[in-house]
Amino acid sequence: MKCSYCGGNVEEGHAILFVKNDGKVLSFCSSKCERSLKMKRDPRKKKWTRTSRKLRGKD
Repeated sequence: MKCSYCGGNVEEGHAILFVKNDGKVLSFCSSKCERSLKMKRDPRKKKWTRTSRKLRGKD
């Protein structure tokens, strides 16, 4: 399972699940990722996320 914010791997049974009103289920690896998404932060601008690292050519 992958984190909906940072793209990191989440072990089964350790995810924080958030269900939106439209029925979409988001999974998070930590409360840091959950809070960042709820504050509408862009994961591409955070240096520690996988999407940002791929954009910069680090991964």
